[in-house]
Amino acid sequence: MTKNPAPPLAHGSARTEAPPTRALLLAGAFAGPLFYLSALVQTLTRPGFDLRIHPLSQLSTGNLGWIQILTFVLAGLGLICLSIGHRRVVTHGLGRAAIPVLVAISGTGFIAAGLFPQDPANGFPLGVADGPAADPTWHALVHMVAAIVAFTALAVAAVIALIRAIRERRAAAAVGNGIVALALLAPVVPEFASVQVALTGLLAFGWCTATAVTLLRSPRASR
Repeated sequence: MTKNPAPPLAHGSARTEAPPTRALLLAGAFAGPLFYLSALVQTLTRPGFDLRIHPLSQLSTGNLGWIQILTFVLAGLGLICLSIGHRRVVTHGLGRAAIPVLVAISGTGFIAAGLFPQDPANGFPLGVADGPAADPTWHALVHMVAAIVAFTALAVAAVIALIRAIRERRAAAAVGNGIVALALLAPVVPEFASVQVALTGLLAFGWCTATAVTLLRSPRASR
């Protein structure tokens, strides 16, 4: 007795198992604006926070620290979505494999930076003594390493994108990638560290948003 053959899969059922490329790229495009909108609102509303003294990571401390922790995680997930979308759209040329891997590493770094927060310090949150933490906790050290890894990965990705743009003779893209790479690789000036890191992050996330928007214009993004 022969068995009845299995019914064929419905047309397009395989596609429903993976997120659409456009949705992934949109998540990547909104990662940076989400991060800085959240940080801006917290900077203006949380008593005692001063960007000239406190890095944005300091917002992860205190009773409302969960907001910044969630912000880090969502931004990191957005970068991972961007990396997947990039891998689907860019199928040839320099950086087709390296750039999405580096962006994914950066996203993972931001998630880790959120899950392992900074220590309270320099009078924030209110009630904390002035000055740096006497003995940094292990999770503060993990946060620092994760942030360094995240920014370094984006710096290398920007350098690769710069070389690709030069090879393809795209002057505007080359200039933009070069500015982002220089900003990410520039040494931190201790006296202005908090503001410098915030501005560097703004450029880095701006580069991710610009990359996502550019990829969204590709016909491959709609497949």
